[in-house]
Amino acid sequence: MKKIEEILIGTNNPGKYKEICTLLPKKTKKHSLNEFKILTPKETGKSFKENSFIKASYFSKKTNLICLSDDSGLEIDLLDGAPGIYSSRWSGKKNNFDLAIKKIFKEMDKKKKDWIKVNNARFVCCITLYWPNGKNFSSQGIINGKISPRKKGINGFGYDPIFIPNGYKNTFGEMDIKLKMSIDHRFKSFKKIKNFFT
Repeated sequence: MKKIEEILIGTNNPGKYKEICTLLPKKTKKHSLNEFKILTPKETGKSFKENSFIKASYFSKKTNLICLSDDSGLEIDLLDGAPGIYSSRWSGKKNNFDLAIKKIFKEMDKKKKDWIKVNNARFVCCITLYWPNGKNFSSQGIINGKISPRKKGINGFGYDPIFIPNGYKNTFGEMDIKLKMSIDHRFKSFKKIKNFFT
């Protein structure tokens, strides 16, 4: 199998772009969507896998490069798995995750006032690699944890300040970035595809 030496990282989210770059080998040539000024296609899939495939195939066909796209989100048991594949949409058009986090607390309060006892959640990430010839491969990573009753920490992005992974006391937002990235859903998903790279 020919190893991937050059890759387009199919995301317009700067936090996600940075994390994926860190996971990839240093010598892999990385392209960002900024170079091509391509907007993200509508995510019409019903699962993380379908949405990551939609993005990876779209960007690959537009640029003729091998593309890596991920779709990830937070699933909360009390909210029947929401926000799930709509995780970034909860942050509105301006990607304001402060608003999204307030919405999560509001929805959980509606379901159960003392939800701190039933706050199981998980982060899910599905990564799809798509080659211009149509070959593709997807992998999924999951990390289980709990929702913090308040926002804590300024590291990471998105819902990181309210997610406490099982076995830890701190939220992803409070954790050292290197530690977070060695245990999180994106790392677990990437581990399954890293053999494609040199």
